[in-house]
Amino acid sequence: MTLPEPITTAALVLHELHGPLVWETLQIPTLAPDEIAVDIHATGICHTDLMLMSGELPTRQPGVFGHEGAGTVRQTGAAITHVRAGDRVLLSFDFCAHCANCTARHPAYCAAFPLLNTAGHRADGSSPLQTAGGGAVYSKFFGQSCFSRVAVVGGRCAIPVSHDVDLRVLAPLGCGMQTGAGAVVNVLGLQRGQSVAVFGTGAVGLAAVMAARIVGAEVIVAVDVREERLRLARELGATHTVDAALGEGVVAAIQAVTGGLGVQFAVECSGVPAVVPLMLAALRARGRAVSVGAAGIAEEVRFNLFAHLMGGKEYVGCVEGDVYPPEFVPWLVERYSRGEFPVDKLVRVYKVRDHEEAFADVREGKVIKAVLDWTE
Repeated sequence: MTLPEPITTAALVLHELHGPLVWETLQIPTLAPDEIAVDIHATGICHTDLMLMSGELPTRQPGVFGHEGAGTVRQTGAAITHVRAGDRVLLSFDFCAHCANCTARHPAYCAAFPLLNTAGHRADGSSPLQTAGGGAVYSKFFGQSCFSRVAVVGGRCAIPVSHDVDLRVLAPLGCGMQTGAGAVVNVLGLQRGQSVAVFGTGAVGLAAVMAARIVGAEVIVAVDVREERLRLARELGATHTVDAALGEGVVAAIQAVTGGLGVQFAVECSGVPAVVPLMLAALRARGRAVSVGAAGIAEEVRFNLFAHLMGGKEYVGCVEGDVYPPEFVPWLVERYSRGEFPVDKLVRVYKVRDHEEAFADVREGKVIKAVLDWTE
């Protein structure tokens, strides 16, 4: 529908690859029946945003990114029934809800995922975000493009939460946190008393560590090169830590804490192809491993096929933890409220006016999860 008065919003806009995000005033002239206008309170910065800004993943300019949003519903399209103006919501990715994978509760593999999450426009080709002159802006990234004070999001992106939660802390749940936790709970199916190794202890990896503790894993091995990250991993539930600088020695270190057998499960959260063969070598016979770390679209991995075959090992990929966000995100919120998923220990909040500092800190690894606060 055409709005009686276009919504005006400030947004961080990318005009050229490797360039800065520029403050710009944009217009929202229309709201589709299945869309929601959300006043954004907080946005997590994800590694995938950086990959778009650098051209490692395809995009167009001008563009508004951001896909770990949280805020308050401002206005709803005519077809929206599960939220209303004033509701607080966390945002996740969009999905069609009708294809075979969606109906089987695997919406991260939705047949329409590229159109709904990375095409940068609506299905009819229009963009909800426009420049002052009426030009189209790449938007709807992961259904939301929430580097903006007002985001137009797909209806299924919005997950209602109570008014007493801190949106600045919980904004990252809808992408990075559900990716790590979902990989452990859904894809690996880790259970009480079992063993797992987590390669890479950024936000996604630490979410995997916390999820492993929640399900009762007996051995949780965290692998990274940063001692401060490994200390935090131990605080969050890792039973053992290994310095990734050991290289191939990582495998022996993991075998040493598992009676020489290796771990039953492993998750790679670094996006570094060279980690994959080490992860597979650290698995015991019939072990299962998953990669969730975002790598460039041209990256490839090499591993010994004979050893993989003789060990009966499994290696799979994973998008968004293979979760059903309307149920999994509330599960994470509940676990956070119980003190079992302390995501607040990973988050550093920056005022949005300090976004350049926040992005620099993310690139330099000075912060685990940076969150922009739009409420100033």
